[in-house]
Amino acid sequence: MLLHIGFDDTDSPSGGCTTYIAARLVDALSGLGARFVDYPNLLRLNPNVPWKTRGNGAVCLRVEIDKSREEDALRSVLNLVESYADFDCDNTNPGVVFLEGVVPTGLIEFSERVVKTVVSLDDALKLADEHEASAIGFKNMRGIIGGLAAVGGLQRGDHTYEFLSYRLPGNWGTPRRVDLDSVVRMDEATGGSTFNNVDPETGRVLIAPNGPDPVLYGIRGEDPSAVREAGLMVDSEPLERWVVFRTNQGTDAHLGSHVTASSLRPFSPAILEGLVSSPPRTIQGGHVFVGLTDETGRVDCAAYEPTGPFREIVRRLIPGDRVRAYGGVRGEASSERPTFNLEKLEVLGLARDLRKVNPKCPECGGSMESMGRGKGFRCRRCGLRGPKMEKATEELVRQIGTGLFMPPPRAQRHLSKPEVRYGKEKSGPLRLEPEAPWHWP
Repeated sequence: MLLHIGFDDTDSPSGGCTTYIAARLVDALSGLGARFVDYPNLLRLNPNVPWKTRGNGAVCLRVEIDKSREEDALRSVLNLVESYADFDCDNTNPGVVFLEGVVPTGLIEFSERVVKTVVSLDDALKLADEHEASAIGFKNMRGIIGGLAAVGGLQRGDHTYEFLSYRLPGNWGTPRRVDLDSVVRMDEATGGSTFNNVDPETGRVLIAPNGPDPVLYGIRGEDPSAVREAGLMVDSEPLERWVVFRTNQGTDAHLGSHVTASSLRPFSPAILEGLVSSPPRTIQGGHVFVGLTDETGRVDCAAYEPTGPFREIVRRLIPGDRVRAYGGVRGEASSERPTFNLEKLEVLGLARDLRKVNPKCPECGGSMESMGRGKGFRCRRCGLRGPKMEKATEELVRQIGTGLFMPPPRAQRHLSKPEVRYGKEKSGPLRLEPEAPWHWP
């Protein structure tokens, strides 16, 4: 029988990791004679929801297994979730979903909605019942939403891969030991096939998380062999295990189609297009805001301090520039002036930057100063008076061009498509069955 096993919401800021449970399940299910028909699927969900933990990732394992071992498989999944989920955290509410056979269209569409919008638990439970999927939840059961979305997230379009390595349990919570020079060498050797390993501006290594979770490091790239080879180039503390996942990371899967300013919804990703309507302003903390207007209304677009030099691009905009903004609304947005958090920005057209300036002296070329409203100008150098002279119009050279701009890799979200991936999007028929070796041990 074909069995899809989806689960979500097992981690917390103080520990746990949904992908680690998946890695342990690879061993457990293989021991039951299961054959994996796809790489473990890591589905990053809507990054704007306030209850997410870290990367907001759900996982689905797709296996063929003898019907007589189905109960053993289900018991293994639940035992590992109960053993490794952080039940002490109020915001951790695990959910597990089991589905037999072909994934129906309704679940595929549901998965896309969970990545792009906010859905209710009632909707998930109703859909699971409609398609005869078994859904098991703990505490408030919110993880069922992500688990069901992972089952429906077949990722038949654009996708990437990630090599995830895990620490020995005795090392959890201690500083990670990853050789920085080896990461730089790996990045140089695999350029083009992996991405976001090192931040080019600061030299900061991006593959290792900072929290107490079991992950040691993760390497993202275009194909499974590339991330596996890159992962094995890194020198580090001993590994407990590693697994290659297929994922929607780096694909902009959350952004969807264009929306208008008036149709923005709280906690939802979006793409907006319009005109800059007010000069950029910088507030305390270094955050930069700029107004954007379309035919339906206005929003404030925000580039926050962690986005680094990306803020300077926003500061160079002027009213009248046409832009396409990518990002989302994190909090409750008023219908009048929601705040749109920028993930990237495309400058489509530039307005002329025209300024009124004092005229130059026609005699000596010196600077002239006003003699008062309607009284003309006087040359500071030679004293020439021009009672009928007026301010001149001067066009300033813009310090920005058209094109796509985004924050440095250190400030990019898991789902955001980095610039190096443009033109590498995948489509069409896929070979899904994993090519060994795709996990260890």
